[in-house]
Amino acid sequence: MASDETIAEDELLDAARAGDAAAIEALVVRHQSRVFRFTQRMCRDPHDAEDVLQETLLAMTRSIADFRGASSISTWLYTIARSYCIKKRRRSKFAPAHEVSLTSDEGRSALDLPDGGRAPDEIVHGREIESALSEAVGTLAPPYREVLLLRDVEGLPAAEVAQVMGLTVEAVKSRLHRARVSVREALAPMMGGLEIRRRGCPDMVRLFSKHLEGDVSPAVCARMEDHLSRCPYCERACESLKQTLRLCRAQPSPSVPEAVEKRLRREIEALAANPRLQGRL
Repeated sequence: MASDETIAEDELLDAARAGDAAAIEALVVRHQSRVFRFTQRMCRDPHDAEDVLQETLLAMTRSIADFRGASSISTWLYTIARSYCIKKRRRSKFAPAHEVSLTSDEGRSALDLPDGGRAPDEIVHGREIESALSEAVGTLAPPYREVLLLRDVEGLPAAEVAQVMGLTVEAVKSRLHRARVSVREALAPMMGGLEIRRRGCPDMVRLFSKHLEGDVSPAVCARMEDHLSRCPYCERACESLKQTLRLCRAQPSPSVPEAVEKRLRREIEALAANPRLQGRL
């Protein structure tokens, strides 16, 4: 499917509500890769991710006429996709008996891979870090993984993440800070080492995460800057958090399998041609 990014989303939405199959397809194309990235990391199973992607986009197609724009289309789609992912997880006979958190010893991966050198070693090291990031995010318990994916990978504002998950913004941020700290700790050995925090140092990584969300007062921010100027450990720790978040935001959007695109196109055409649904599309 080809996409025309020059057409405004509101314009496409109006046409899609009126039953324009081309507009519906354009909306699907515009959002499918990001939704697929989310479902891949949520489901952690390729077949489940494809199923959830298809179910999500078909649900959008069937109910687009009822969408009133209380949220963005992307937020709406993530909400639908998350619901389907949760159902998949509950039904799967291969689901783990318990979820492992990175804050436990069981959840920590042995990330003692050597530092990367210059090319081509740098390329290999970069791939190792990407793999370690995927493993670290995947090992988070679902409530923390969902928040991290929506906020730091998909880039939704905290308020929209709260809307998707049915939480308060405060609850979202609390989970987000914990998830960020856990993933940073998992990756730190690959990004220069993870030293033991000095006695008397504040939990600067969590505080820095709060600062990134705009939840630190100017007075506290000034004290943070002063401490970081005098403490090499905390400065490195905060820098490794920034590196971790850059890695999250740099995650590529996967290509949707051609077979899935063909099934979606057939379903969209069938729905748009169905006289019983003409009043809804």
